[in-house]
Amino acid sequence: MPRIPASERRVALVLAAVQVIGRGGVSAATTRAIVAEAGMSLASFHYAFTSHDELMAEVVRWVIAEERGAILPDGIEIGSLEVVARAGLQRYFDLLRADPEREQAVNELALYALRTPDMQHLARQQYEGYHALAAAALTFAAEHTGSEWTRPVDEVARLLVALTDGLTLAWLVDRDDTAARQLIDNAAALVAGMAHTR
Repeated sequence: MPRIPASERRVALVLAAVQVIGRGGVSAATTRAIVAEAGMSLASFHYAFTSHDELMAEVVRWVIAEERGAILPDGIEIGSLEVVARAGLQRYFDLLRADPEREQAVNELALYALRTPDMQHLARQQYEGYHALAAAALTFAAEHTGSEWTRPVDEVARLLVALTDGLTLAWLVDRDDTAARQLIDNAAALVAGMAHTR
């Protein structure tokens, strides 16, 4: 079998961890289960990660990077702040619909981390990443639409994260695309209402 570079091994293990967590929860994501999912030996894991916690932290970073790519694309919708906000929320929803197990895994990881004293830092890291991503998206949207936030951008970012959390959980439960699109429209209008044109 050809030697796999450590960077590729890390990616394969992260993707395997997401799949295992999505199917069976974090408790099912033992090191053995993850390497089996990745088609690797247990020894391969230790060449890529020093511990299971390091892998879980990398899963959180990977998820945030995936969402950043969807929410902050190279191109941007032309239009009002509400149009831009709706487009960003729609891209997030498209990512959710394309891989619901990934989002289930992310939610499971956050809840598991909150219940596990040695892993609570992962839940904080995850949501700090979400808040930073939302603030970056909001700043980008305001700059490209000639808008200015009437509230501190960090405050609007926390609202946006809460709205996307609600969208995510509601859709994972009922898989109602129409209701999700209505929520996206309402969320975009709400967020855009917290800014004015410069």
